[in-house]
Amino acid sequence: MLNSVFATGGIVTAPHHLAADAGQDVLRDGGNAVEAMIAMAAAIPVVYPHMNALGGDSFWIIKPAGKDPIGIDACGAVAAKATDALYRDAGFDAIPSRGPLAANTVAGTLSGWQAALAVAASLGGEMSRERLLEAAIHHAEKGFPATGNQSRTTTAKLAELKGLPGYDEAFLLNGIVPEEGDLFRQERLGATLRRLAADGFGSFYTGALAQDIAADLARAGSPVSADDLAAHKALTCAPLSVQLSTGTVWNMPPPTQGLSSLMILGLFDRLGVKDAEGFAHIHGLVEAIKQAFIIRNAHVQDPAAMDVDPADFLKPADLDARAARIDPETALPWPVPAKDGDTIWMGAIDDAGNAVSFIQSIYWEFGSGIVLEDTGILWQNRGSSFSLRDGDVNRLAPGRRPFHTLNPAMAELTDGKILSYGTMGGEGQPQTQAMVYTRHVNFGQSIQQAITAPRFLLGRTWGDTGTNLKLESRFDPALVADLAAAGHDTEVIAPFSDLMGHAGGVSIRADGVMEGGSDPRADGKAAGV
Repeated sequence: MLNSVFATGGIVTAPHHLAADAGQDVLRDGGNAVEAMIAMAAAIPVVYPHMNALGGDSFWIIKPAGKDPIGIDACGAVAAKATDALYRDAGFDAIPSRGPLAANTVAGTLSGWQAALAVAASLGGEMSRERLLEAAIHHAEKGFPATGNQSRTTTAKLAELKGLPGYDEAFLLNGIVPEEGDLFRQERLGATLRRLAADGFGSFYTGALAQDIAADLARAGSPVSADDLAAHKALTCAPLSVQLSTGTVWNMPPPTQGLSSLMILGLFDRLGVKDAEGFAHIHGLVEAIKQAFIIRNAHVQDPAAMDVDPADFLKPADLDARAARIDPETALPWPVPAKDGDTIWMGAIDDAGNAVSFIQSIYWEFGSGIVLEDTGILWQNRGSSFSLRDGDVNRLAPGRRPFHTLNPAMAELTDGKILSYGTMGGEGQPQTQAMVYTRHVNFGQSIQQAITAPRFLLGRTWGDTGTNLKLESRFDPALVADLAAAGHDTEVIAPFSDLMGHAGGVSIRADGVMEGGSDPRADGKAAGV
């Protein structure tokens, strides 16, 4: 897949084709980019259920045409009952990755939909919630063919998830892993989506639906209560930004790792690399990633607990100093502790030029593995990333928001093009973003070429434990040898590996022509109007 999709009336991209269809249909019916994204955000937990859920968090960057971008932080906080004593009394010296005690934070994503709906209205949007959730409800109630990705992931994770509250009933068909093409229904989730359409997205946090969700959580053994749900609200914020020679790039502030993504581009911009895909390009990106991750791992957490201003790391003087530490010939010894994570990214642009970069997550595949009995909602395990050790970054505390690998990106280039791009993949998100951006913007590849090209991953993600530099086998063997000779601990892996995440991008030029690309590593597409 090397050809981008081009359009003039609107464009979307998503990691599942039915989610992309939902957004495309909204644009075709006159909806704006934010409305299209809400439709996709509702559809993707249904049709990609192993990767996403209503019980997760989300972040948005919305750029109204000709205006500054708006950030929406829909990240839920630690439950009031999720204390050190809770885990100590349960016999844990670390927060478990799966099960009820991993489901220890509020799911914020619906509050993000609610905040985004208000932005959509300010841009002239008039579509009802019923219309925006129409595709999601249809696929939940009538069913859809399971993807090979869903089948493979269910098989791979079954040993650690089978038997958890609600999991088998929700994700197995008569006790068996669904095969690719099997009809997969989620009637309880469809009913919950109908309630959200009728009563509003805020009903997830207050009212009858919220009470049912809280009762479900209590039965499953989660510490998240009705009071925790009612206390939650999405935050609107100004995204962080970095000025490059190629334009301005925005990303979300902490608790996301958006700072890392911006730092990588800011550092690489200072290296003066002229050619794509050679040693200087790949080595330069890897070394910029290391410098950015050192800062991320030392500082990024709930901003209320941070003692530094993340914007300071994006100032020209600071980036100049850190770029000077990058040896153009030799690798910095590695690793430092890595960050896990899993999610989906989607993008949309409408015919007015409004652009959206959106990311929604349950942390790991299948999140906590807890599926709520009455409402059919899979709950995230984002709070399992917290530490129970005093002095650690991302220390557990009731009311604290967790570190997030999620970071949607947006750019306005020097030629006037608006670019919305991103990926899933935890530790790999800033790395893939840097590869896609530099290939497309610095070196002139199409969006689709930049996404399809071979990728690397420094560190681990998707449950992998290796901290070395993994490179897809489509890289030139001579380049791999040069990287190893420079001191990189290299490992060649299979082409088009899921380890490299599922990326996407959409753009609109100053003349109104739009371009989109989707990842051949996923099951999605870009679709134009």
